[in-house]
Amino acid sequence: MTVRRIRAAAATAGVLASVAACSAPGGGGAGGGDSATSVVIGVGYEPDTFSPLLGYGKDGNSKIFDGLLTRDENLELRPALAEALPEVADDGLTYTFTLRDGVKFSDGEPLTAADVVFTYRTVLDDRTNNVHKSELDAVDEVRAQGDDKVVFTLKYPYSPFAARTVLPIVPEHLAGGQDPNTGSFNTEPVGTGPYLLAGWSKGEKLVFRANPGYWGGAPEVKKITMAVIEDDNVRATRLRSGDLDGAVLPPELATTFGDDAGRKTYRATSYDFRAVTLPTANKVTGDRAIRRALDSAVDRAAMVDKILDGAGRPAFGPLPLDDPWFARDVERDQDLAGARQILERAGWRPGEDGIRVKDGVRASFTLRYPAGDKVRQDHALAYASDAKKAGVEVKVESATWEVIEPRMKDDAVLAGFGSTGDPDFGLYTLLHSSLAGDGFNNMAHYDNAAVDEALESGRRSQDPAARKAAYDTLQRELVEDPGYTFLTHIDHVYVLADRWDGLTTQVEPHEHGYASGPWWNAEDWRPKK
Repeated sequence: MTVRRIRAAAATAGVLASVAACSAPGGGGAGGGDSATSVVIGVGYEPDTFSPLLGYGKDGNSKIFDGLLTRDENLELRPALAEALPEVADDGLTYTFTLRDGVKFSDGEPLTAADVVFTYRTVLDDRTNNVHKSELDAVDEVRAQGDDKVVFTLKYPYSPFAARTVLPIVPEHLAGGQDPNTGSFNTEPVGTGPYLLAGWSKGEKLVFRANPGYWGGAPEVKKITMAVIEDDNVRATRLRSGDLDGAVLPPELATTFGDDAGRKTYRATSYDFRAVTLPTANKVTGDRAIRRALDSAVDRAAMVDKILDGAGRPAFGPLPLDDPWFARDVERDQDLAGARQILERAGWRPGEDGIRVKDGVRASFTLRYPAGDKVRQDHALAYASDAKKAGVEVKVESATWEVIEPRMKDDAVLAGFGSTGDPDFGLYTLLHSSLAGDGFNNMAHYDNAAVDEALESGRRSQDPAARKAAYDTLQRELVEDPGYTFLTHIDHVYVLADRWDGLTTQVEPHEHGYASGPWWNAEDWRPKK
């Protein structure tokens, strides 16, 4: 996750807490169910920006914008602003999209191919502060053919390219005259999507209203309020009190609503993992033996059972167990004896207090997690407990992202990442050495030549078998030379008033709350009769 998105998550949470503490932020929707045409949802963060030029909505499902393509309930690609899936040249280097006829931005101006070209060229411009531009590395040129066709030319065949065209399209006539990094479009967005941003009280709430001119038909849910509440417990309390219609909740809090006949619980599997970054600049975590020992010492199964109440899976790397790209031979159990042996062989000897020492350096480091995030707090404390059994002291501290961010190069962080779709989408930004310290990309400053080579091979190869071999190599290398301790893949759990039909969930990425959850398709909801 990038700096912007992580900070956004924390901020949105704070908004909900503030809003909920004062009053029901949505009016008639919450606290009585008088209307099924509006909904108030408690989330854990707010974005820094609503501009796709800076990364907002890059993985699809933005309520304000549409991409050329979108994903359905099963994550299959479907046409959105394009009238059909792209025509792909035999050499895999040219993708041609034909735009859907009659689509307009919410200000009434028509969508044209020039808007698509402007969006992609601006994202790829080095002057644009979009830390995700490496995901579009394969694009050599994007050009318009008339008003309704867009042609992408790639530098090399990139098999998952079509899935990157869920990127939201912005209107050139508004965003084109602004600095993409500082312009008003960042907080006053205009798109083609089913909803408009009608109001944003930063740190409190965001209000979305149905777009009456939406090309897919005006939504029946006319108003969505996202109340920003950072603290998980506060979010649950406000949901129980009726201030909210729904909320994103940790599993153990969601279970407290199990007997509530008026609410339903939704559970979505995800690629979202929790991991401890182990920065190489730190004099302790920079030692490969420490990193390998911590990987062996951690009890992932216990974390799933006790912290997630079973709503998740052990994480043996960045890819979940049920992903077709997962390398089965990297599954491993807790091995405290093995962890101690690794440290002994590397010269880390137990001190008088049981904490190991090498060359006068204690095996001790700080692990930070974002305040108010109970799931991360519990992971951090469990991790510290396991580490201590091997003779490593992990000092757990909570802080805001504003405090954590400047310390990420030296301090460990209980982080969250994970992207749906092709493995290239999440692994490249997480691990490639060229992105070390680039915002929240490669937070651990991981640098491994074999992993870099596997990432490049996986990105550029067209042969599925060769790609699978590359990602298998990468996963095995992360066991031998970990830059992170991967802990769990978590299920996302939501509780929502039972007043609508048409709710479903998708397999979700790390980033959720706005674009994911049962409201990923809120434009398709129908009030119950």
